[in-house]
Amino acid sequence: MNRDGNEPAPAGRPLPPRLDPRAGRPARTHSAASERREQASVPRDGRSRRAAVAVRVVAGVVSAALLAGTGWGWYLGRVAEATVNRTDAIPTAGNDGSGNASEAMNLLLVGNDSRSALTEAQLAELNAGTDSGINTDTVILVHVPADGSRASFVSFPRDSYVDIPGYGMDKLNAAYAYGYQEAAGTASEPERQAAGAQLLVQTISRLTGLQIDHYAEVDLLGFFNLSTVVGGVEVNLCQAVDDSYYSGAVLDAGPQTISGADALKFVRQRHGLPRGDFDRIVRQQVFMAGVLRKMLSEEVLLDLGKQRELVKAASESLTVDKDLVLLELAQQMQSVTAGAIEFQTIPYVGTDRDAQNRSIIRLEDEDTLRAFFADLSAEPAEEAPATTEPPATVDPATVPVEVYNGSGTSGLAAKAASALTTAGFPVGTTGNAASMDHAQTEIRYAAGDEALAHTLAGAIPGAVLKESDDPAVGTLQLLLGSDFNGVGQAVTPAPPVEPVEGADARTAADTTCIY
Repeated sequence: MNRDGNEPAPAGRPLPPRLDPRAGRPARTHSAASERREQASVPRDGRSRRAAVAVRVVAGVVSAALLAGTGWGWYLGRVAEATVNRTDAIPTAGNDGSGNASEAMNLLLVGNDSRSALTEAQLAELNAGTDSGINTDTVILVHVPADGSRASFVSFPRDSYVDIPGYGMDKLNAAYAYGYQEAAGTASEPERQAAGAQLLVQTISRLTGLQIDHYAEVDLLGFFNLSTVVGGVEVNLCQAVDDSYYSGAVLDAGPQTISGADALKFVRQRHGLPRGDFDRIVRQQVFMAGVLRKMLSEEVLLDLGKQRELVKAASESLTVDKDLVLLELAQQMQSVTAGAIEFQTIPYVGTDRDAQNRSIIRLEDEDTLRAFFADLSAEPAEEAPATTEPPATVDPATVPVEVYNGSGTSGLAAKAASALTTAGFPVGTTGNAASMDHAQTEIRYAAGDEALAHTLAGAIPGAVLKESDDPAVGTLQLLLGSDFNGVGQAVTPAPPVEPVEGADARTAADTTCIY
């Protein structure tokens, strides 16, 4: 293991090289001394860049949102659109799931470690070493609902062990480099960068079950500029920090305002923290939250000059997909408040070793992750219109029913069939369902047979009505679940589903101290 805590490439399949984004080739080899300096001072830390992205796309543009109806808001939008870089980041395949850019929006925020735009003076001030090429060690998914009332930021640790399409299980931070490297032989530099972004999008879509609508990437200089333009951000530390040997962070305990180089050191630190990389993610989220609070304050909203500086700095540092319209994003988020902006980390099990003996982070199982992201992206349920008329029903004698036992309780179909016959329903086929582990009792009906279904539901209160292609028109299928208590009795109510929580959830309004 090297000085920064990163592990060398295993003897088996090598990790993808860190690539020089300008030349499209593996980054140049440094001397041993410069390599040690880079390892000590620049941990592989795309999270700081991601922090900047989140701030620019969401925070920087939020301020423009509040002015979106004015000529000044229009002007800021024109500035942003004129200076932002574009890339073909959204793939046409392998990006499936829920999500619709014209309504709710899923935005993938990434960052690169390129230092090519930094001067020697800036490299020294930021303690940033030399150019390390493209690196997407951290990814953040931002979900904004259609009404723009809230925003959810979910961080993905760099060592998350995930399925990368076409490459199998590997660390998440390998996805971009795999896509870039695959296109390196035949494509131009912009096309290689787009290929890397597309594979990362496909990887996140497969992992989350969500469609990624937009993509945004930011560089190191952009993070530095943003924290300087806003005039510093307040953070709150539970104890003093002296990490001068690694990240360079030396900070006091308690609330304090940081910007520029100190901000970069703050979000990069992981040595000396109780949970290492996980606490570094918290630091980056806290810094993003601080910038968002600053952006929503009168200090920024009433300063038109600062507004222009922010939008210009943000757009110059950003590379976004071809279809993202920054002013429309701002308008979508114009009603969001700091308390409605939530930060959390994808649910994970903990650290582990893979077959190559590399340190990895095991995420929760697929069902848990899908439930987490489904809850994250769920839109508020619309209230059913009030009605005083009960649903139409018919004579039970005109409602043929087939009964199938999916409860796991032997003989239940026969008992239910007998009770239904007594209640006046003509019963046809009875037997076991294909699966015996159904939790809910269902009444399945063909389109147009709603009145028949409601008639049977009156005899089994609480059963789920489900329109289906399975039953023939004019005939119902009753699938008995483990909640079935008998004809004439209500089914057992299902226990409420507890939402799956991400790690370290907090809002942008939270100013409690962190380690």
